[in-house]
Amino acid sequence: MLQIDKTDLTHHHAPHGLSDRFALALVRGLGALARSLFGRRYGNRTIVLETIAAVPGMVAATLLHLKCLRRLQDDRGWVRSLMDEAENQRTHLMVFVTLDRPNGFERILILLAQGLFYNAHFLICLFSPRTAHRLTGYFAEDAVKGYAEYLREIDQEQRENPPAPEVAIAYWNLAPDARLRDAIVAMQADEAIHRDINHGFATALANGQDLPDPPSPLL
Repeated sequence: MLQIDKTDLTHHHAPHGLSDRFALALVRGLGALARSLFGRRYGNRTIVLETIAAVPGMVAATLLHLKCLRRLQDDRGWVRSLMDEAENQRTHLMVFVTLDRPNGFERILILLAQGLFYNAHFLICLFSPRTAHRLTGYFAEDAVKGYAEYLREIDQEQRENPPAPEVAIAYWNLAPDARLRDAIVAMQADEAIHRDINHGFATALANGQDLPDPPSPLL
């Protein structure tokens, strides 16, 4: 069983080998690009990044589903877990979309980023599932840090803290009077789960496991 601790918001997987270093360098490069394009417009940056973040779970689930069909083997619950991850990331996107609609330029960026990333991630996942899951783990690490920064700025009154959108209240079963900060806390915990699941999957593959033990049912 993969060990998951959504309360640990500081964990970083130290890269081991070329595969891990490639994944970490790609995440850092994409993060730097997003910051240069959007600066402090964190909501708009998140809208674009979440359209990408929802891709890996769907791609991994599809390829694993087909692999299990070919090999006539059970998926051990992984297909559902990965699909849940994709849905969870899409919900993150919907929260920010209700707060700040993307403009025309950002919609073009979303189209280009999603098209490029989907095909690139499909190829990475096809030829090196370990690298693909490590990449997703590092994306989640970056998201945990980004949400921590967002929370800090809310607490310092540098950002507004409006009522939480209805989609967030329904999805995370928040209190009716919940604020955006409560939704961000929930999303940060989600990302910590995605981080541990994908790093655990990548490590298991690196250790020669075809399918690792399934994660705890936390999603």
